[in-house]
Amino acid sequence: MRSVRLRIAGRVQGVGYRAWAIQAATRLGLRGWVRNRADGSVEALVIGPDDAVSAMIEACREGPFGARVAGVAADEAADDGSPGFTPRATV
Repeated sequence: MRSVRLRIAGRVQGVGYRAWAIQAATRLGLRGWVRNRADGSVEALVIGPDDAVSAMIEACREGPFGARVAGVAADEAADDGSPGFTPRATV
């Protein structure tokens, strides 16, 4: 199992990025969460098998139709015990 915190920058708010991320993570069998940040980025915690986490990181580089991803930073993180993949409030 692998746990990674992602920071996605670019035009990623107002384009359905969080809903897309929830669908993508659910399809990959991942746990964690996604939220908007006040600086215009999107943050996610992605937890699951290494290959599924890697696939999610690559998918996040594209995002949904309408998104313009400038970059994805991925840092190893602790598993927070999230039971599924859910949205969180903006910080």
